[in-house]
This record gives sequence, structure tokens and C-alpha cells, in this order.
Amino acid sequence: MMAAPAENAPKVSRGSVLLVFLSTFIGAIAQMLIKTGAATLTGTGPLAMITNPRLMAGYSLYGLVTGLIILALRKGQLSILYPIISLTYVWVTILSVFVLNESLNPFKLLGVSVIVVGVGVLGRGGAK
Repeated sequence: MMAAPAENAPKVSRGSVLLVFLSTFIGAIAQMLIKTGAATLTGTGPLAMITNPRLMAGYSLYGLVTGLIILALRKGQLSILYPIISLTYVWVTILSVFVLNESLNPFKLLGVSVIVVGVGVLGRGGAK
């Protein structure tokens, strides 16, 4: 399949960016639910997993995230929108510190900073 010429490429709408941004936060919440659900598993089989409310809520939120991304991609460039999804790592790091009492060391802080700067650079490049 051939790529569409640049002049025919869809512009990235503000709504698409907001949908992807929202999906990153929901995805981070899904990760928290999956992590806390995994910690409360009473068994290792599929039945234990599908009867765990936190795991199922996390999986359901992942489904919602997928739907939001599909809607966002209808009116936006994949090369601009998809890197925004990496912000999920930022939210997971922040939530892990506050919800799970995990530590935040200089390396994690540097990694999160690189992600935020990278998304900003990609976003500015897509604005042209």
C-alpha cells in the first residue's frame, strides 16, 4: 500500500490530540488497576484473572483507550499522534510514586523529562 502524498495527508485536529492525550491518562489508570489487581490474585489461572475486578477494569479501560485512539486517528496523522501515547509512561511514573509509593530517582526523572521533551519536539514538527 502506498503512502498518501504529504499534501493529501490529514491535518492533526486539536480534538484528535486531546483524545490521544486523554487516552494516555486513561491508559495509565488501566496500568495501575492491572498492577493492583495482579497483587491481589488468588490463583494463576485464567479464571482467577477474569474474576478479579481490578484486572477486568484495567483491561476494560485498555479497550476504551483503543477506541479513543481509533477515533483520534480518523482525523490525524499517525506519525504525530502515536508518539503522544508515550506520555502514558509519564503518567504511570507519577501515579506509581503517589499511588504505589514507588521511588523516583534521578534516572527516572531524566527519562520522563526526555519523553516530555521528545513529544514536544515531535508536536512542533507536526505543526508545520
